Parts: sequence; structure tokens; C-alpha cells
Amino acid sequence: MNEKEKITLAIPKGKLGQETLEIIEACGLPVAGVETDSRKLQFDFPHEGVKYLICRPTDIPTYVEYGAADLGIVGKDTLLESEADVFELVDLKYSKCRLVVALPKLAVDQYHSRGKEFNLWDFNHSRVATKFPRIANKFFSDLGMQVEVIKLHGNIELAPIAGLAEMIVDLVSSGTTLKTNNLVPVANIFEATARLIANRVSYRIKSGRLQPLVSRFREKTGGDNQ
Repeated sequence: MNEKEKITLAIPKGKLGQETLEIIEACGLPVAGVETDSRKLQFDFPHEGVKYLICRPTDIPTYVEYGAADLGIVGKDTLLESEADVFELVDLKYSKCRLVVALPKLAVDQYHSRGKEFNLWDFNHSRVATKFPRIANKFFSDLGMQVEVIKLHGNIELAPIAGLAEMIVDLVSSGTTLKTNNLVPVANIFEATARLIANRVSYRIKSGRLQPLVSRFREKTGGDNQ
């Protein structure tokens, strides 16, 4: 196949990557030998005209924005945090989780013990630890609250325990990690699912290959147009 017609797809490492490979295979693309947790970061299928880049999820919007990948699959949370200039094509409906504000259970229980309803505004001027500083800043700003957002790269739940922050903004799936660390969600920011994104230029010049593939992704996942 002509090199110019080849499609490069950025796939996330880890659990989301494993789920993504199943969807890719269902869409009729080759996946033989592709692993999202191996040291090999590129898998090329020249006969089928497809190449995969195995990326950290937070890097995928950048690879797509700058054209190193034509398409990418990434969580809505990561996409919003990146503010990348890409086409968001399809809500793929899988890998669901929620981005929430959470506090120590003790702090919330104190409201109940006094017969009061919890009020997030009582935590105005507090510190918030998160992997998503842009999203967190916007959320609290839209509420009219002033907070100090502290960016962390992992183990966000540790911040209130260690006294680094009063609140956290983090992704929640089952809620087990929050519960284990005596934290409770007090506000939902949004529900995050996997999204199919495209480089703006690629989507125009490779439309003959990309649009049918996008349709298959939509069909196989029951996804919505964005």
C-alpha cells in the first residue's frame, strides 16, 4: 500500500490499551503480536497499511495534534486536560470512570454529626491535589471558589493523609481506592470514557481510509458522534 495512505494509530499503554486492542480487532484491523505492555513501542503492518504507536495515555493527544499519529484513542479526562487541537470524533463508550472531588470521610462525617448538609464552599481557599490541574482549576473557578491546585503524578489519595491538601480531584472507577484511604466523593465533575481523536490535517487528506474506519469504530462500540 502507498506510504501516504498508511494509517498511524496511537494506542495507550496499560488496561485501556488492552481494551482498545479488542475494539481494533473487532473493526477488522490487524493486531497479531501487538502488546501494550511490552518494550516494543511500534508495530507495523505494511501490507494492511496500518502502524501502531504504543504511548503513555497523557502523550497521545500530543502525538495526534502534531501529526505523528493520524488517529488516537484516549480518555476524555486526558483529552480535556491536554487542550490539544484535534478532532474528537467518537465517544467509544468503554473504559468508563468518573472525575470527582473527594475529601477525607472524617471531614464529611462532621457535617452529619452536626445535622448539617455538606457544603463544598466551606472548603474555599483550600488546597487541591490532582493529576488534572487545568480541569480542577476550571471546575472550582466556575463555582466561584478560589483554591490552590497542586499537581501530582500519582498516589493522589496520599495527599490528604499526609496533610499536603484538603481535597483531591481524581478518577474513580469502582471507588475502592478512595474507600481504602478513607476518602469519599463529594462532587462529580464529569464521566470520562474512551474517545477516538484525529489529526485535523490527516482527517482531510486521508478521509478515504479514515472515514470508513471511524464508522466501524462507531458501529462496534455503539459510540456517539462528537
